[in-house]
Amino acid sequence: MMRILLVDDNKTNLTFLGKLVEKLTGCEPVLFENPVDVLTAMPALDFDIAVIDFQMPAYNGVELLGEMRRFEKYRSKPVVFVTADGDGAVRMAALNAGAIDFLTKPVSPLEFQARMRNLVALVDAQNKLADKAEWLRVEVQKAVAELRSREEEIIDRLTIAASYKDAETAKHTKRVGLYSEAIALSYGLGEELCNDIRLASPMHDIGKVAIPDAVLLKKGKLTEQEFTTMQQHTIAGCDILRESKSSLLQLAAEIARSHHERWDGQGYPFRLSGEAIPLAGRIVALADNFDALTTARPYKPAWSVEQTVAHIRERAGTQFDPGCVEAFERALPSILKTMLDNIDGPTLATDARLPSATNAGPNVCFAEAI
Repeated sequence: MMRILLVDDNKTNLTFLGKLVEKLTGCEPVLFENPVDVLTAMPALDFDIAVIDFQMPAYNGVELLGEMRRFEKYRSKPVVFVTADGDGAVRMAALNAGAIDFLTKPVSPLEFQARMRNLVALVDAQNKLADKAEWLRVEVQKAVAELRSREEEIIDRLTIAASYKDAETAKHTKRVGLYSEAIALSYGLGEELCNDIRLASPMHDIGKVAIPDAVLLKKGKLTEQEFTTMQQHTIAGCDILRESKSSLLQLAAEIARSHHERWDGQGYPFRLSGEAIPLAGRIVALADNFDALTTARPYKPAWSVEQTVAHIRERAGTQFDPGCVEAFERALPSILKTMLDNIDGPTLATDARLPSATNAGPNVCFAEAI
């Protein structure tokens, strides 16, 4: 039911206007004799249209409307002034305050009802339009959420596909995604971007599907030529993903291309350095190395967390972005919890009794490089 606020210090006039409102189909009068009482009732007071007398004690109509407009919920409500004063200055002040129409005393019942019907129809149309806009907003949100869900499913399917070629890939990529999110949050990135990095980073090694099995699955150390071949997985991964119109897959392409670049410019494939390396790539590079070092592989044992953290600290400013290393250290409690929640049996080292960085042998560099 449409509610019409009536404010008039003259009780006879107020009762008269209230009776006229009651005769309008679907309208309810809300009566106030004192403008102070109106303000006291706000912001709990609900109405759709206001009819306000201009000459009142304490607050005149313009002053009352000015106070009402302080509340966001009343700023779009149509307001009609009732006045016996034909002074143009008064009417201009009312218009400047936000009034949309005037009624002159003595109020004609027919004129009042005609103007109220027009305003009721206008407000009803505005409400329906607002409802339609809200419905449209909700539907757009649903469509965006569905599209996002499909993008995430594509990433999951592609990650699973890659794991068929390298059985170590599936849990490794999941951990790297969670580690990357923790580092990104600690770095101070927005929650939405951190979530995107978690979703996109498992695709960092998708390009390995293009690497020959003889190289990808080799148990021993790679030859120089084989290592050069292995490095191509960064470009292949970027090529697989970069043409997508999805911003999430474009982020995954950026990560695939840049996660083996080094802060000092000695990485691959393009020898980028410093902030020329995309931030997401710098973050994933650190998360990827942490997981590679703390995980046992056919060509190397797992390092302890203590040794791995010390190794990463030593390489801040050379291999890794110093800012990302600081974020990594702040995020360690979250990273270690994720590590324990996603442990691969005996393949993850969580104590300090395993080989150190100084005696792990040449395969350590191989683990970090690919």
